[in-house]
This record gives sequence, structure tokens and C-alpha cells, in this order.
Amino acid sequence: MKANTSVPNLNLGVIGNCAYSALVDERGSIIWCCLPRFDGDPVFNSLLDPTEKGALWAFELEDFARSEHHYEPNTAILHTRLYDRQGQGIEITDFAPRFWSRGRTFRPLTLIRRVKVLGGTPRMRVVLRPRFDWGRDEPRVTRGSTHIRYVGAAQTIRVNTDAPIDYILSETFFVVDRPLNFIMGPDETLTGGIEDTARSFEQDTANYWRNWSRALALPLEWQDAVIRAAITLKMSLFEDTGAIVAAMTTSVPESAHSGRNWDYRYCWLRDAFFVVRALNSISEVATMEEYLRWLNNVVVRSRGGHIQPLYGVGQEETLPESILEHLPGYRGMGPVRVGNQAAEHFQHDVYGNIILGAAQAFHDHRLLKRAGRTEFASLEAVGEQAYKVYTQPDAGMWELRTRSRIHTSSALMSWAACDRLAKIAATLALKDRSAYWAERATEIRERILKESWSEERQAFAESFGGRDLDASALLMAEVNMIDPKDPRFVKTVDALEKSLCNGPYMRRYEAADDFGKPEVAFNICTFWRIDALARIGRKQQAREIFEVMLKCRNPLGLLSEDTHETTGEMWGNFPQTYSMVGLINAAVRLSAPWDTVI
Repeated sequence: MKANTSVPNLNLGVIGNCAYSALVDERGSIIWCCLPRFDGDPVFNSLLDPTEKGALWAFELEDFARSEHHYEPNTAILHTRLYDRQGQGIEITDFAPRFWSRGRTFRPLTLIRRVKVLGGTPRMRVVLRPRFDWGRDEPRVTRGSTHIRYVGAAQTIRVNTDAPIDYILSETFFVVDRPLNFIMGPDETLTGGIEDTARSFEQDTANYWRNWSRALALPLEWQDAVIRAAITLKMSLFEDTGAIVAAMTTSVPESAHSGRNWDYRYCWLRDAFFVVRALNSISEVATMEEYLRWLNNVVVRSRGGHIQPLYGVGQEETLPESILEHLPGYRGMGPVRVGNQAAEHFQHDVYGNIILGAAQAFHDHRLLKRAGRTEFASLEAVGEQAYKVYTQPDAGMWELRTRSRIHTSSALMSWAACDRLAKIAATLALKDRSAYWAERATEIRERILKESWSEERQAFAESFGGRDLDASALLMAEVNMIDPKDPRFVKTVDALEKSLCNGPYMRRYEAADDFGKPEVAFNICTFWRIDALARIGRKQQAREIFEVMLKCRNPLGLLSEDTHETTGEMWGNFPQTYSMVGLINAAVRLSAPWDTVI
């Protein structure tokens, strides 16, 4: 029997517990869920395969009329309401358990779905169709009195439920006359009752997220937007190792039929730094502590040599990129890629991102384990590499595959590496090392200001001696290399607005790349613009653009990577940590202070 499928869009909610995540669409269908971790096999994959072969988990209401969904405030618990044409309805509650238990964080590979009646005698059917091996392996199904097992070659999942097993297996419509509970997880016997377990896990998970949100140092304005962004960033942490994924999906194209389809389910050191920095700004430093565990492993194993721009969440170095021909892709817009060739690139900004990501750990007295001289010695080796390569061509932060230049953004991050090492050394009372790194930072800064400035364009260009413009030049002020009111930076902002902006939206760069010229705005660039405008004193303009970006979010407050400048539609992988970082940074930068109301 065919499931009711609609054209995929990104009006999705995300649930997760820092071990795995799942995406839920407007009708409460789970259309994406990778197990046993973010970069694993999507056991529900209809986001990329909206055909009858696609794997999904839906609760379909007979005579469906409309739906609505919302998060439980200050939590990662998602509620979806479905109504039929008679006004009868059900509410689906979705969450991944996460709470403190026995002195540790309990975050099992368990997905809980609870269904309750909102009124009347609605009829629904359960469409539960997991698949394995990227949809190629249809599982063998076995059943018990209160569970169903889906057995694949590499993994087995079990769904414990108090709903009628026969109706689930036959996908038969039935009257929902009582609450129903579904607990999907590993092939293990449930120790407690199904309803009791689901209820207690929901209560404990809600309490965990509410307490976590309560500890955030929020700006006065846009608090709900910041909380939602912060929770989303937290869910992007793979807590077992400390890695932070750039997004939870692969192959959602940057624009329609563009071929710019990439796998973002890995840890980019650049993206992770921005996540850590944003969460630190609202006093959520635990994510930084977790990430530094992962980062320290990367630094130590490099032995002062080359460091990749990204790794797998388990530190995997090799992420071979391949195309899955059997999957049609998002809205049929393939290709579907697994792996990412960017792991093979030389992107020299990575060294600065490492040191920027770790710097606060040397200065913050709240941390359970502050970094000291041992960690500084490891980072000095990274700094030496940053200094060594800052005048060498690379693929740049936008990961250009067929062009190599001395990118301004890469040299900028090499400056940041040396500058932060000088400050760390001063904190550690290592005067000679502080002077050493300060001297190198000065050298790099002078070189950048001289060689990236384009007299023709009256702006800092994207490469030494170049003329093309690139939004990443805005980071010069964000990492404090230049006074934002320096006339050269102000002129750069003006030039970028003329060249890269369409109203409030900003693209990454103006030059064509491997796929032609970009067709959509890159959200983080728009947020960099907001930050730059606020720093140079154009705060009202910055606020106006920020309000536009808030309206670009989906109904649940989430953003993908890109926004179409004309239609406002979201494109690119989802939810994009870069974009959620921008929401937090802009709110913190622009908000009125608390002392204006208290």
C-alpha cells in the first residue's frame, strides 16, 4: 500500500540527543535518521528518496486536512498535530531521550514516539518502513507480542509498542481511542513497561533541556530564537567523541538542479570553531570542553604536520566520496553523495580555527579542566604550521576543487593563530613565547593589509594580488585583525554590498567556481554582514537585515545553509550549524542590554 508522500521541503524539525538525530516533516513523518551515528546508514531516507521505495515512519490520518507542529518550549521535544476534515485529530510527540542518570548523561540510540487523541474518533495507520544500506536492503521482519524487529545484514532495530502489531504490519487504518507509544532502538528487551518508559523518559528529557536552557546567558531580545538555535547546535555534538557535525544531512542541493550536493555529516574544524564560539558567548562552555577532547586527538596525531579541514566524528581521516546512483535525491535533484573529497584538500585556515577553538580554555576559570602549558606546546606546533603555509596557495574556506590561490581568509586565520598564541603565552607567563608569536602575528597582518588590498576595487580582495571579492573578508573584523571603523574595512563592506548582495541577502563570492556563479545567498555570509554593519556603526541597518533573516527560518525556527534571494526558499544541508551560529551571534551583537528593562 502506498504511503501518502508529498514533495520534500525543509520545513522540518530535528530531534536528537548528541548520539544521533532524526528529521520530522510537517505531517509528523520521520524522513531522515542515520544510525548508529550522524554519518551512519539512513534507516529512514525518504528525504532523498521520495518514491515508494523510500524509507519513512509516518502516522497517516484518514481524510487528512491539515497539520501543525511546534517544539515544547526550551526543549528538543517536538509535537505535531494532524487534523482530519471533521476536525478530529491526533498529536504526535517525538524525542530522543537525554537526561542525567547514575552520574552520567543517558543518551541511548532510542527514538520515542507518543500518539494521543485530540478529539473524536480519528482513524490512522502506521507506515513503518525502515531500510538499510542506503535503501538497498529491505529488512526481514519478525514480531513478538509487543514488538517488531527489522533485521538487516549490518544492524537490527526493534520497535516496542502498545499499539496493535497486526495493524502496524498490515498498514491498516484503525480508530485511535487511547494513547499509543512507540520505542525504537537496538535489538534489546525493554526492561520496563512501554507506556511507563515512554512517559518517564519524556518527563526526564524535558527537564534536562529546560535546565540546560535555563543556564544560558541570553540576550534580552530574540530569546526564543537564540534558545532554539542553541539547542540545535547542542544536538549537533557527537558526545561520544566530542566532534561537531556541520549538518545532519547529505546532498540537499545548494540550489535547484545545481549539482552542488555535498555530505556535511562530518566535523569541519572551521564550522566547529564557530559553533563553540557562539555557545561560549551565551555561557554554554560544556560543548567546548567536549569538542576539545576530540580536537586534542587531532592535534596530537598530526605531530606538527598537515591537518585536514575535516574528519569523521570518530577521527576518520579517509572519507572517500562516492555517488549513490540508485537514489533520486532531494526532489529528484541528485546526485546523492556519501563521503567528502574536501578531506583531501589543503585549506590553510584550519590551523587558525584550531587555535581559535581552543583559546578560551586557557583563560576561562569556570572550566573543569583548564588548558595549560602541555596543551600550549601542542598548539605551538599548529601555530608553526600556520606560519609556514600562510603564503602558500590552497583551496580556501569555500573548498574550491579546481582552483588554488593564496586566499585572504586563510592568511587571516594564520594571523589569528599567531595572535591567540601570543595572548595564551602571556596568560601562562611565558614572556619569550608571547613576544615570539606577537612578532609573527604582526608580520602576517602587515602582509595581509598590503597584498589583499585592491586599489581597483577599493576593498580587500579574496586573494593576495587578486581583484575578486569574497564575503569572508568580513571576518577581518570578527576575529579582531582590523578596527571595523578603519576606512579600508568600511570601503570593503560597501564594495561587498554592491557586488554580492541582493537586498538583505549576501552570496559568498562573485567569481564563478567549478559549477558556475552561485545562485543563492549563503546564510552565514549574511550574518557576517550583519556583524560588520553593527561594528561600523550601522546598527539600524543590521537590525533590519536580521529581522529578514529571522523570517527566513522555517516555522520551527531552523535554517539550512542557503536562502533563495527571490523566493525565500531554503536550500542546502539542514539544519546548518553555520546558520544557527549566525542567529546567535547577531542576537548577542544587536540586542538591547538587560539593564534597559531591569
